[in-house]
Formats: sequence, structure tokens, C-alpha cells
Amino acid sequence: MPDFILNLDRHLFYFINHDLSNAFFDWIMPILREPKTWIPLYVFIIAFCLWKYKKTGLVIILLLIAAVGMADFTSGVLMKHNIQRLRPCRDPLVAATDISRVPCGSGYSFPSTHATDHFAIAIFLCFVLGRKWKWIWLWCVFWAGSICFAQVYVGVHFPVDVVCGAIYGAFVGWLFSLLFKKLQPSF
Repeated sequence: MPDFILNLDRHLFYFINHDLSNAFFDWIMPILREPKTWIPLYVFIIAFCLWKYKKTGLVIILLLIAAVGMADFTSGVLMKHNIQRLRPCRDPLVAATDISRVPCGSGYSFPSTHATDHFAIAIFLCFVLGRKWKWIWLWCVFWAGSICFAQVYVGVHFPVDVVCGAIYGAFVGWLFSLLFKKLQPSF
């Protein structure tokens, strides 16, 4: 990565991690990035799709699971292990001033798998369900974006990690929505 992008990334990280510090964010951001927090939402999505769309709902759920699986594996295993970017809490230039609000975590930082997975979910649902419920775009992108922001705020990812993870996850979600349209052209 070019030095000017790395420096901008570190400065933006410092701004989010330090300058935006407040008691409310200190409380809410660790909760937002915790996968268990969203179990009720995942259960609702599954139940809603099955209830509203029956067999087509099952196809939606299976493709959503496949999209997340692909996004998670490719970002969390293939990309991270080949790129090997250190997390802010392990980066020698940043770790001394990093405010770690959660444990640092093992592994590498780029791309953020949280961002990849959640944007794959969000964009898949937007393209599959967004024609009928236009408001879903706002809420899905806000939801996934807040998780990305939380990753930076708590100190485990740089902004470039989450932006690239979000872009890649959105791409995966979009690809699987195209597959859904091929399988269910009348939907």
C-alpha cells in the first residue's frame, strides 16, 4: 500500500479511535461488533423469509448462507493470510496510542471479515428484497456500516480494512443476488 494511504489510514484511525471517544460509544460499539448481538436479527430474517416466501424463502436463506460462507472464507482465510497486515493493536507505530476497547484478537487485519460478512448479508438482502421494500437499503447499509465503524472505534481494524472488506462483501452479496435472480427469475 502506498505510504500516503497508510498515513491517511493511521490518521483516520486515530481520529475515530481517540477523538470520537465518548462514554456512549465506549458502551455501544463493543456490543455492535459482537456477532451474538445479532442472533435475533438473523433468526428474524430466516423466519420472515420462510414465512413470507416459503420455498423461495428457503432458496434466499441458502444463498445468503452461501454468500456469507464465501465472503468469510475468502476474506478471513485466503486474503488475510496472504496480505498479513497487522491489526492496529499490534502495529508498532499505532499500538502505543491505540485505545483497545476489546481484546486485540488473533490473526491479521486486512480485510475486516466482520465488514465483509455483514456487507455480503446487507447487499444480498437489498438486491433480493429491495424492490418490494425500498427502505431495506437504508437500514441494511446503516446496520453493516455501524458494525464497520465499531471495528475501527474499538481498535481492532484500520479504516481501509473495513472499507475494503465492505466493498468486497458488497460484491459477494451482489454476485449471490444475481445467482438468486437466475434461479428465481420470476421473484
